Amino acid sequence: MTRAPVISIELLLDEVSEAAVRAEWQALAAAGLSSMAAHTAPSNRPHVTLLVRSALEHVETALLTARPAFAVRLGGPLLFGDGDRRVLVRSVIASAALLALHDDVHRAAGPGDDAPHTAPGAWTPHVTLARRVRLQDLERALPLVGGEITGTAKALRRWDASTRTVTELARLG
Repeated sequence: MTRAPVISIELLLDEVSEAAVRAEWQALAAAGLSSMAAHTAPSNRPHVTLLVRSALEHVETALLTARPAFAVRLGGPLLFGDGDRRVLVRSVIASAALLALHDDVHRAAGPGDDAPHTAPGAWTPHVTLARRVRLQDLERALPLVGGEITGTAKALRRWDASTRTVTELARLG
């Protein structure tokens, strides 16, 4: 199955919370389970996706800069999808600061063909741990993840899947 190229805007976490998520990726991989640890590209980092579109011509970065860093709290695991495989994620608690950033990112991007799962009013903030986890493996996977992670939102980046490039949009703090 070929995926259409997408562009996303993503929120990056501080080094300590990023390391905690990577530790969960590694725990899943060490158990022989699906894990984001298998994706070794330098651009593969724990992140919260704020916007996904098929095209994104311009982002009004002035709306995103000079904003303070803020606390981000990862909650328990969630599953997305259907069938015999799921996407395993860590929920992200929707704070006022996170919701305001999400709104500002969409305002800065202007109108477009938002992926439904990132559109205002339908967004479920999360950090992906694994894609295509077999339902039969959940009993082994779920004990390896969880426990609250509290970190800091540090930066925004743009990911272009067609060129596999990352562009920093703003530093927070």
